[in-house]
Amino acid sequence: MNWDDTTDADAAERLVGASADREDQAVEAALRPKDLGEFIGQEKVREQLDLVLRAARARGATADHVLLSGAPGLGKTTLSMIIAAEMGAPIRITSGPAIQHAGDLAAILSSLQEGEVLFLDEIHRMSRPAEEMLYMAMEDFRVDVIVGKGPGATAIPLELPPFTLVGATTRAGLLPPPLRDRFGFTAHMEFYEPAELERVIHRSANLLEVEIEPEGAAEIAGRSRGTPRIANRLLRRVRDYAQVKADGLITRDIAAAALAVYEVDERGLDRLDRGVLEALLKLFGGGPVGLSTLAVAVGEERETVEEVAEPFLVREGLLARTPRGRVATPAAWVHLGLTPPRSQATGNGQQDLFGA
Repeated sequence: MNWDDTTDADAAERLVGASADREDQAVEAALRPKDLGEFIGQEKVREQLDLVLRAARARGATADHVLLSGAPGLGKTTLSMIIAAEMGAPIRITSGPAIQHAGDLAAILSSLQEGEVLFLDEIHRMSRPAEEMLYMAMEDFRVDVIVGKGPGATAIPLELPPFTLVGATTRAGLLPPPLRDRFGFTAHMEFYEPAELERVIHRSANLLEVEIEPEGAAEIAGRSRGTPRIANRLLRRVRDYAQVKADGLITRDIAAAALAVYEVDERGLDRLDRGVLEALLKLFGGGPVGLSTLAVAVGEERETVEEVAEPFLVREGLLARTPRGRVATPAAWVHLGLTPPRSQATGNGQQDLFGA
């Protein structure tokens, strides 16, 4: 394989995606911290959660139900496992899309042990009948199992042992208020600062037995989009490059060269991100332009541009969503090394159609 000729666009897109693939899941299991003391970042969440868990242990009771919200890759699953470890309880892991019927949820709840932690990922995608059953289970530790159909149907109450539900969601706004209100502790996971990601990278490098200089870790952290999962993924790819092209030591230059191969620039933009910005700037003069038109220009589906590329570009201050369409910010012109039209440079917000 010729490293200098690597231009696999799909690999570049996946490299900075926050969702976990099979490789990520396997590596995360090995790198995952075991207690709150090892968990890096999310200082407020850790402090508040530590109080909740300590108080529950002091009372000899199960912990309150916990709702964790935030973007993928910030550590929601890790925190759920830490909650179970801190409480000395087993953990059951499932997801909202896997529970499409109330019977699916009843089967899981009825098999829980006392004090067990049930982690429900993407809880906002659970079916409505199961969601309504969960209300009673969380509040009264009881569910009504319906036997039969029609007028002859009978509701049989089923008592449940006390348990702790840890719900995780990337879209807290989609949760109905009755469900949100039943969580005793809610926390929003924030994106990480570069300094925090550097600590994550150094810890992961130590566990993976990878030699890395502080400048190398800083280079990777700056391109990780504020997400530990992406930082660990970039670290593995840079490690591979360092083993093949260098002596295995990750320096700033080695990290920069490796990520250039994978088309991840100094701000963490990949091929898709830059493609959206280049189309917006070069074809439409910085906008405003409609989302559908922009997607056609990039050669991607509308949903891909809106859900995959735009959130990061907006967060980085490179693109703005307006009622008239998508508009590039001055920072986007600077990042791509382009000169904005005079209307953009003067900030009057309107295109000068006749060059006057």
